[in-house]
Amino acid sequence: MGAAGNATRDRWWRPLWLSAPILSVTVLSVASGIAQFGVTTIIGDVAVEFGEVVGDEALEQLGLPATTIGIALALIRLASLGSLPTAALADRFGRRRTLLTAMAVGLALTSLSALAWSFWVFVVAVALARPLLSGVNALAGVISAEETDSGSRAWALALIAAAYGLGSGIVAVGRGLLPGEPSFRPVMAFSLLPLLLLPVLAKRIREPRIAAHAERAVGLPGRVPRELVGRVALLAGLVGAIALATGPGFTYLFVYGEGVLGASPLLLSALVVAAGPVGLAGILIGRFCADRFGRVVTGGVAMAVTGGAVAYAYAGTIRDLAIGYLLTIAGSSAFAPATGALIAELVPTKVRATVAGWETVAGVLGAVIGLALFGVLADLTGGFVAASRWIGLSVAVIAIGFRLLPETRGRELDEVDEAAR
Repeated sequence: MGAAGNATRDRWWRPLWLSAPILSVTVLSVASGIAQFGVTTIIGDVAVEFGEVVGDEALEQLGLPATTIGIALALIRLASLGSLPTAALADRFGRRRTLLTAMAVGLALTSLSALAWSFWVFVVAVALARPLLSGVNALAGVISAEETDSGSRAWALALIAAAYGLGSGIVAVGRGLLPGEPSFRPVMAFSLLPLLLLPVLAKRIREPRIAAHAERAVGLPGRVPRELVGRVALLAGLVGAIALATGPGFTYLFVYGEGVLGASPLLLSALVVAAGPVGLAGILIGRFCADRFGRVVTGGVAMAVTGGAVAYAYAGTIRDLAIGYLLTIAGSSAFAPATGALIAELVPTKVRATVAGWETVAGVLGAVIGLALFGVLADLTGGFVAASRWIGLSVAVIAIGFRLLPETRGRELDEVDEAAR
């Protein structure tokens, strides 16, 4: 009983989803949230610094046209398409090596964006960092899934999702507390701090057992076995669809809130702070429902709620924005652990990181389309109401597609590998 008893006590005092490797990649997810969401919080400040306020109309207060800002944000998101080769390399050279390299270079480039001398130089700098940081997000989820069993996998993925949200909250609050007129430079330079912590975290991150012993992927990076293409493509379409709503829903929070509705930076920062516990509640609800009712139904319902929330958020008042934004946070947070577990449990280990990269690419494409469409429709109609309703309600309807995917609750990754042989 000695060994079994010790194992039981170890699981009691420290569940698998709270092991040192998972906690370490969780910190990297916090850093990724800081680096990536920093762009969202300060894009309006960058536009004002390098643009010109030409009138008293709401959209004229942005410094640059809404279409220009939308295109810039879309290009930054589009750069995340490079996360596919980053993730695919992890199936060839290992999770740990790829993760740490992408994190180091991504944080360094983000920090350098603080030295930008023009709007488009800033865009190029953060666009170069984006594919690496997006790859870190994908690999953090893969490592967490592979370090856990079926009963704790949703917990681990919920922790990763919460960590990214925490990083977003940290950078938003920091920006709101800056004295005087907000500047993008100190916000982007803050990424130096997690970069300095990286050597310490690297010592606690290991190659997951199942990945270390798995067959290495071969062929062109990004290649998926033919028998998996259908389900991977369907899941990618659903991930891309929810990003169609969350891309503009999250990204335009500060631009719309400050530039159009006249909300104060501190008020919007407080909203982001409130999003922390709301997002955590959504993650826990998603984790519970994924383990209780299944990955598929949880993902579908969460996606429908997210689409409806985005449609409501930009209805025209600060109250609508606050309620809709928080509901969007809750819905998309519940979506993360259920869909993350589904992705891991649908495919074998040798292509798991590659598939995670494809899902990231799908999310990027959805967000890019949503951002570009949002900006164009805002300029054409003089507001964001029409864009939010069309996009949000369409996403809610597309969520029905989850019914076409197989349920994977209770499935161990070793079983997936065995079935694929």
